Amino acid sequence: MTHPFVSRLGGVLSADIAVPEHAREQQFYARVLGTGDAPLWRDDLMNNHGTPIIGLGAQTPEYAALPMQWMPHIQVADIAASVARAVALGGQALMHDKDDAGRSQWAVLQGPDGEAFGLIPQVPAAALPSGDAAVPPLGHIAWLDLTVEDAEASRDFYGEVIGWTPEAVTMGGAGEAYADYNMLAGDGDGDGDGDGEAVAGICHARGPNTGLPAVWMLVLPVGDLVESLAHVRSEGGTVIKEDHNAAGEPTGAVIRDPLGVHLALAAE
Repeated sequence: MTHPFVSRLGGVLSADIAVPEHAREQQFYARVLGTGDAPLWRDDLMNNHGTPIIGLGAQTPEYAALPMQWMPHIQVADIAASVARAVALGGQALMHDKDDAGRSQWAVLQGPDGEAFGLIPQVPAAALPSGDAAVPPLGHIAWLDLTVEDAEASRDFYGEVIGWTPEAVTMGGAGEAYADYNMLAGDGDGDGDGDGEAVAGICHARGPNTGLPAVWMLVLPVGDLVESLAHVRSEGGTVIKEDHNAAGEPTGAVIRDPLGVHLALAAE
């Protein structure tokens, strides 16, 4: 994902979650994400430019039925049509907001494996922050991954619901090769030919993804990953998995927050 602020069909714009114990969760994420000499995230979880990319809300009765997962907001051409396709393919519509004329405004869906995600209309380019598209602003959703037992079924589901195009990625060694998938978004520049940019991954629950939950896993960059992981542990969270470079330095990690919500952190 080279730049998060693009008007693109299938583009991932932001994410949110509604939680109980909101003050505790706010403190957890502020400390975990706000590391390094120049933190990428503010205490209110906006990025360091003040742009709302991830939202942590209190779990009011209106949102009590939503699963405890970070839910990405994905741009689609026709929300009502995407909702109908999702339900027909075994998903569920958890929330579907419509205006007084019955036109769909946004929706929260749950895929066949229980993963939650939001649908929003394609956002006009003029409504998005400007900047060099080759340099992502600090504090952004760096990647999005879904780990499931049957990646081919999820690949097809999201191809139909979102309009993503799959790109196979060979995994495994000799005799055990299999394919995970990069999911390519559509047009981002208005020329109608599609950009083919990978915006998410759909992976089998095997190999490097063994044991990961079937949720849309946000990957958030932090200024100091070592410090962030120390805060995860001191604030009541758990480090599920760490990746390291050749020098033994952590480059990324999957964590679980004090309420059991998963996400991933990456070194800046």
